[in-house]
Amino acid sequence: LMVAVVIWLSLTSKPPEIGIDFEYLDKVQHTLAYFVLMGWFVQIYHAANIRLLIAAGLIVMGVGMEVLQGLGGVRYFEYADMVANSSGVLLGWLLGWIGIDTVLYRIEELLH
Repeated sequence: LMVAVVIWLSLTSKPPEIGIDFEYLDKVQHTLAYFVLMGWFVQIYHAANIRLLIAAGLIVMGVGMEVLQGLGGVRYFEYADMVANSSGVLLGWLLGWIGIDTVLYRIEELLH
């Protein structure tokens, strides 16, 4: 569902506005979206090779979304967005290396 939401947000002609405006807000949103996606999958998959495949897949998805935006004629193709998307994936992937990859599991344990 989260992947579908990111795809929709990437391709819709009128993405929702959050009421905050500063010069690099778009790049922060891109980074945050892909960070959340990778952070989610890091919580679920603990094998390093699977995480690497997911990271590669999300980076390819981010590049693909930019290409589709450029082809659509409504949104813009930007290399900086590709960098922001990939940065979010990298930050999420790093969660696994610094030991924050069980946060959701701990929350679930507390709720039960």
